[in-house]
Amino acid sequence: MFGDFPILTVLTFSPLLGILALALIPKDKGRALKMVFLLGASLPLVLAVLLYQDFNKTSGLSQYEESYRWIEIALNKEAGVVNQFSEYVLQLGYTLGIDGLSLPMVFLTALVGLMAAIASVHIKKRWKAYYIWFLLLQIGMLGVFMARDLFLFFVFFEITLIPMFFLIGIWGYNNRERAANKFLIYNGIGSAAMLLAFLMLIVTAGFVIDEKPGAPTISYTANYDVIAKNLTDPEALVNIGPEQFPNSPFYASPELKWAMFILLVVAFGIKLPIFPFHTWMLRVHTEAPPSVVMIHSGILLKMGAYGLIRYGVLLFPEQAKAWAMLLAILGVINILYGAVLAFVQKEFRLVLAYSSISHMGICLLGIAALSEIGLQGAVFQMVSHGLISALMFLLVGSIYERTNTTRLDELGGLAKAVPFMAGILLVAGMASLGLPGLSGFISEFLAFLGLFEVMPIITVVGMIGIVLAAVYVLRAVMAITYGPIAEHHKGLKDARFIETIPMITLVAFILLIGIYPAVLSEPIRQTILTLVDTIQSSGKVGG
Repeated sequence: MFGDFPILTVLTFSPLLGILALALIPKDKGRALKMVFLLGASLPLVLAVLLYQDFNKTSGLSQYEESYRWIEIALNKEAGVVNQFSEYVLQLGYTLGIDGLSLPMVFLTALVGLMAAIASVHIKKRWKAYYIWFLLLQIGMLGVFMARDLFLFFVFFEITLIPMFFLIGIWGYNNRERAANKFLIYNGIGSAAMLLAFLMLIVTAGFVIDEKPGAPTISYTANYDVIAKNLTDPEALVNIGPEQFPNSPFYASPELKWAMFILLVVAFGIKLPIFPFHTWMLRVHTEAPPSVVMIHSGILLKMGAYGLIRYGVLLFPEQAKAWAMLLAILGVINILYGAVLAFVQKEFRLVLAYSSISHMGICLLGIAALSEIGLQGAVFQMVSHGLISALMFLLVGSIYERTNTTRLDELGGLAKAVPFMAGILLVAGMASLGLPGLSGFISEFLAFLGLFEVMPIITVVGMIGIVLAAVYVLRAVMAITYGPIAEHHKGLKDARFIETIPMITLVAFILLIGIYPAVLSEPIRQTILTLVDTIQSSGKVGG
């Protein structure tokens, strides 16, 4: 369908049209600003739908690739045995691509992004600045999932931090500045660990030898496919030890590979987040405006799981195998810790925050399985939780606007006052606890099934979290919807049309995946099989 058309670039930067249009509209033109903002947020979803339809589901390789030279820097010549090369060049490319692992995340980003944009109707101040930061955040998120160059991935990853910092710090609640600062500090530490690991990868595995007659050159590159090929090729210089190639500047010793793998686990573990790197996330969930938390919980947390699979497991499968049990244990800790603390919270936003910790633990279980079923479960959980958490915080925004509180002991009886919203909350709760027929069930089932094949005891312990999820979800839903209604909450208006659109849309996708999971499994299956083949064949390369 697209041929040579740069669909990925257009999709990634389509919100930029909205940003440019917003910049030209006076800040006091509220209606015009909202219309342009919603149109700007709609463009990625339209393009993502077309991309999803055109995607070749029988291929496990990257598709629609776009690659251009971006930065080229001449380096000093290396000394020693490799000085026969006439030139050393650092080449950083603008490379985009999409496969079955990134396609669902791109669609999720576009969908939740538009739903969160509609939910931004609750924003009451500085609309123009808010809309511009929001669309810039959307560009960063889309770029993260389509980048096929480590440097480009890092740039897009960092782009997401700046808008989030301002969206939390300016439009959040009472302790918004502290939440924004904590978000930036923790994610900054994660970014530093990621950058260090990426630099190590570029100077060891990121080399391309150009055998030009009489003047062979070496190019250092951040291209993901080049680095992945060199790491998995036993004949590549990165895997040839000093006994065969003395003083090789490319050799990555087992210790160096372990260092890079651990740095990546820390970087993406903070983003996920893995216990104990979770405290910053609690503040964001409670202090950021609900429309921003829809993005944060629905998409940004998934960047951690995506990065852990793409850059941790696939580039270092041997290390991932060795740490599989530890990852599974960390996943169980996330599940149980999040579930137990969610049960005792009196603030609904904290219930959802700890629930996110618990549900991201299920992603870790699927990743730790290192199998087709487990990895499919991890991807399903990323998409499912993205939809469910976005729906939950959409409801949080609507409830807070009407009641000015989300404390469970100050709510009650809303089923009588706002029956439509109460019904949507019940559906979201049932999906969160994994009711069959909804997306939460299929994702949890696949993740636990995949891990049960290799670690049955850990799986059984982790399944306790499913029971606890039913308890804390039903406790919160019952506290909000049933019981006597407070006198000052009587006469509340139910969801407006602008609110029902994202609510019904998110419920529809939750039902679609739960009833017809093939809509998600078909585009990801071949890529998952390719990933599993890479993991299983990793024993051929020492490390």
